[in-house]
This record gives sequence, C-alpha cells and structure tokens, in this order.
Amino acid sequence: MQSTGKRPARAPRAARAVVLAAALVLAGCAAGPNFTAPAPPRVADYTAHPLTSPVATAGVAGGAAQQFQRGAEVRGDWWTLFGSDGLDALVTKALAHNHDLKAAQAALRVAHEDLLAQRGSFFPAATLGVTASRQHDPSAALAPVPSNNAYLYSLFTPQLTISYTPDLFGANRRTRESLKAQAQAARFQMLAVRNTLTTNVVVTAVEEASLREQVGATGKLIAAEQHSLAILHLRLQKGDASKLDVAAQAAQLAQTETALPPLVKQLAATRHALATLVGEFPAQSPVPTFTLASLRLPAGLPLSVPSRLVAQRPDVRIARANLHAASAAIGIAAAARLPSIDLSADVGSTALAMSRVFDSGTGFWGVAASLTAPIFNAGELKHQERAAKAAYVEAAQQYRSTVLTAFQNVADTLVAVEQDARALHAAAAAEQAAKTSLDLSRLQLQHGYIGAFELLAAEQAFQQARIGLLQAQANRFADTAALYQALGGGWWQHKHFANK
Repeated sequence: MQSTGKRPARAPRAARAVVLAAALVLAGCAAGPNFTAPAPPRVADYTAHPLTSPVATAGVAGGAAQQFQRGAEVRGDWWTLFGSDGLDALVTKALAHNHDLKAAQAALRVAHEDLLAQRGSFFPAATLGVTASRQHDPSAALAPVPSNNAYLYSLFTPQLTISYTPDLFGANRRTRESLKAQAQAARFQMLAVRNTLTTNVVVTAVEEASLREQVGATGKLIAAEQHSLAILHLRLQKGDASKLDVAAQAAQLAQTETALPPLVKQLAATRHALATLVGEFPAQSPVPTFTLASLRLPAGLPLSVPSRLVAQRPDVRIARANLHAASAAIGIAAAARLPSIDLSADVGSTALAMSRVFDSGTGFWGVAASLTAPIFNAGELKHQERAAKAAYVEAAQQYRSTVLTAFQNVADTLVAVEQDARALHAAAAAEQAAKTSLDLSRLQLQHGYIGAFELLAAEQAFQQARIGLLQAQANRFADTAALYQALGGGWWQHKHFANK
C-alpha cells in the first residue's frame, strides 16, 4: 500500500520537470536565420593597372614626393598632416559646432535608448494600482457586510499585477537583435557624417585659398590687358597699329573680364559653405589665414588592403548593419506565426476602510496562463514573413552595391592622386616657362628690343599659367584629402569610437 501511494505523487513532479525542460529548450530557440556577416571581397588590388607613386615637382607648393604605403594605418586626425594650424582650427570648430553632426549624434542616442528600452521585454512587468470609490447600491452583497448594513459605502482596493510573456520562439531576442543592428547603423551613420564633414572642411578651405589666389591673378591679368589696350589705342593714333589689333585686344580683355565674376561668385559661395560647415551664418564666414603655399602634402599615403576596406568604410558598415536588421526581421515575422504564452498574477486587498485594507480576510489573489496561436488570418502572417525575406534579399543586394561603390571610390581617388601629380608637374613647367619668357621680355624691354605691348603679352601669358598652376595645386591637396575619406577616415583610431 505504501508503494502504490507514492507513485501518483511522483508523476506530477515528473510532468512538471518535462514541461520545465521543454520550456528551457524552447527558450533557447529563436525563429529565423542566424546572421552571418558577409565575407570580404577576394580582390588583390583596387585598380586594374599597378599604381605608381605620384611624381614630385620641386619648388612648388603641393609638389612634394608621395609614396603609397600598402597596409599602412589611416590616421584619425589625418588633416593635421597638412601642417596648417588654421586648417586644424577649422576642422576642430566644425566637429564641435556642425549641426548635421549633432543631429547624427542625437539619432545615435535615440537608437541606443530604444535598444535599452527593449530589455524590458525579457522581464516580468509589475504594476501597482489603488482604487478608491464611493458607491450607493441597495442590492450590493459584500463580505464582510458593513456592520450597519448601509447602502452607501466606500471601497478601497490596492492591487499588484504581474505579467510575463516567455520568449518561446525568440521574437524578443530577434527584436533586440534588430534594434542592436539599427543602433550600429546609426553609429556608422554618425561616423560617415563626421568623415564627410572633416573632408569637406579641408577641401572647401583649400578651394577657398585657391580661388582667393585665382581672383588675385585674374585681377592682375585684367590690369595687364587693360594696359595693353591703352597702348594699342596710342599706337592706333600714331598709325603703328590697326583697328583690327585694337578690336582683338578689346575682345581679349572682355573675355578675361567675364572670367572674374564667376570666380568671385564661386569664392563667395565657398566661404558661405565653409561658414555653414563650422556652424556659422554666411555673414560670420571665417576667412582662413593660410595659403596654398603654407600647406604641405603628406609624404606617405596609406593604402589599406582591400580586405580591410569593408570594415573601415562607414557606408559599408551601415549597409551591413541594415542587412543584419533585415535578417532579424525574418525571425520576428516567423515567430509571429507560432504560439505564445502569457502568464499573469494578481494580489491585493479590498476593504470598506483604508485602515482595514490589510486586515485578515480582505486579501485576494489569482494566477492565470493563456496560450494563443494564430489559426486563420487570410495569409497575412505568411506574406509578412515572405516580405521580410524579400527585404533581406534587397538589403543583401544593396550591401553588395555599396561595397562595389566603395572600391570604385578608392580606385577613382587613387588614379586622381596619381594623375594630379602629373598635371601639377605640367602646370608648374608651363608656369616656369611663362615666367622665364616674362623675365626675358623685361630684359629685352630694358635694352629696347621690344616694346611695352610685347611685355604685357608675356605678363598675360604668365598670369594665365599661374591660374592653371593654382588649380592644379588645389586639385592635388583636395584629392589627397579625398583618399583619406575613401579609406574610411581613420575613425577606428579614436578609442571613443573604436570601443563602442
């Protein structure tokens, strides 16, 4: 009899153990695929032809020799390599006051707080409520009944409710995974804005310096051509020149004068853009104190190996985070088609007086469990899961496109740096030849071999060559800055960014 009496008692314990084990197994599962980051592209180089180090042009600003350093790290403060305190101050000011960067930082905080808020889904929720009412009900049947059997009475009910939904099929975990990926996307979006901002400040400041000097050179060219026209008018009066010569020089002057307003307009727009980048109004536009001649080119140009580029470029990391979020969305949609369990418990007290709410006999409690499963929804959940899978394919293709664009960007910039050096070499040679011609013309004028008109023609040629040299110098500085941006900007060198 004792043996038969113990067996029924063990059966419920065994059943509970089985249910608990099943719950633990289910809790370890998560619907949908587990995300695997795409492998880096298997390419050995960025360009089809081997790169050659940019040629040097001695004695010219921006003409220093440069060497591509394969595998070298990209400095996080690469703009300091240009050796200009004024440029460093502009970048520092932009990083502190640019509103697009501040907006991106705020978006990152939003994504981070959303991720933290989602943690609550893994824990039971508890709510406390207190209800106080005044009632008049002649048919009320209360226990205990008021001692005076009054129909008008007060009722006080403090109550604690606890609810919990076990994450049986990983809907909450996939949601957290998605939010974490979205936070990563917001983080790299902020880094992309920062990378673009620093590059834009450098390029815009360089362009401002170049345009400032181009405006000055164009002004000198206009003055020289005006002087030439005045000489031709005198020669026309003396019969030494024809009206055709005068008309040709007037046309040349007019053509040169038409080039000045666009340069002045472009210079003003560049200064306004620079003011906006550093967080100021155009009327407060900062005027850089440096010139192209005060800048220096970095001697060593880092060239990250292709396999590392996908980890360094913020735009690629954004695309990868979006792909991760799309993968998690499949699991969320799949879990919505599976059963769910809701657990709840209530405990409280009801009394006719606040002082009696914790008296014996006034308490109540209750526990409940519910199982729900979708039976029929006209295919809504099925098609939502299919849509999530299609969105993942879309994100995967967008990721591949972003990677290809990143490699194209690096390749274009490398070729630009390479060819800029050659263009600068040619522009410097043209400027030097024009200067030599101008110097010889001055000597010939002193000895009476030529007239002032010929000297002015030589000065015009020199100023035109000077403008071409300024443009070539600006291109080399700007494309060097663009290379640092194309390689990711070195954000990982900052502990504040790399450790998050």
